[in-house]
Amino acid sequence: MIAVAAPASYLDPMASLASDIALSPAAAARVAAIAGKQGKPAILRLAVDGGGCSGFQYRFGFADAAEADDTVVETDGVRLVVDSVSLDLVRGCQVDYVESLGGAAFRVENPNAASGCGCGSSFAI
Repeated sequence: MIAVAAPASYLDPMASLASDIALSPAAAARVAAIAGKQGKPAILRLAVDGGGCSGFQYRFGFADAAEADDTVVETDGVRLVVDSVSLDLVRGCQVDYVESLGGAAFRVENPNAASGCGCGSSFAI
């Protein structure tokens, strides 16, 4: 993991604040594989929206680039970007990729969540 201790707006827009969020090597490998097949940059965006069965829900998507106010971390050449509003709800989290008998998915291990739903895609603070 690469860490730069300055806000992204002060340095390269892809700079990192590693203490805020983390991307596991398994998640980085999966993002790289998907991005390679789709011909897109290996940049995964994590956002939080209102809704879901617990109050907030995670939203994942591929990004072409980071925005000026994004926090960015990089693992094995793959970037995870989180906007400044969502960051308050996921600060300290790790994004992982897990495969099990129930399926495969990106999973957010969020220390801020007071509760969550059974599927792991929504949470409450």
